[in-house]
Amino acid sequence: MIALNELEDTHRVSTNVQRVGRGPGSKRGKTSCRGHKGDKSRSGYKKRPGQEGGQLALFRKLPCRGFSNARFRTPCFSINLGRIEDLYESGEKVNAETLVKKGFSQKKIKGGIKILGVGELTKKVIIEATSISKNAIKKLENNKIEFKLV
Repeated sequence: MIALNELEDTHRVSTNVQRVGRGPGSKRGKTSCRGHKGDKSRSGYKKRPGQEGGQLALFRKLPCRGFSNARFRTPCFSINLGRIEDLYESGEKVNAETLVKKGFSQKKIKGGIKILGVGELTKKVIIEATSISKNAIKKLENNKIEFKLV
């Protein structure tokens, strides 16, 4: 019969962990593999990426290259057809002002609104948007729903 103290975990490979700071006979005593003095020998030491002592960090020496259009992009508010189906009744206009009135959009966005084609729209609403995705145009034309690019 097997006792609990004789059970072994055969699934995990056992690794011998060498304990440090356990006397001179362990080969890893005294300074515990940290060497003498200096930042790395102290407790609480943390190596920061990019720090090079008193020297100027490498990432600050390298030139800024490339161009990002993110600074000049005007954000647009996007809304799915399925959400329009939930928010609006037949005959209503879908535009930036009505979205703000219904509380869906917090503020009027400079880039206008974009209609995306996720979901189905069966109600006959009038859509005024700055841009409409190809998938949304296809769905609107199939359901004969009026839309206008502003």
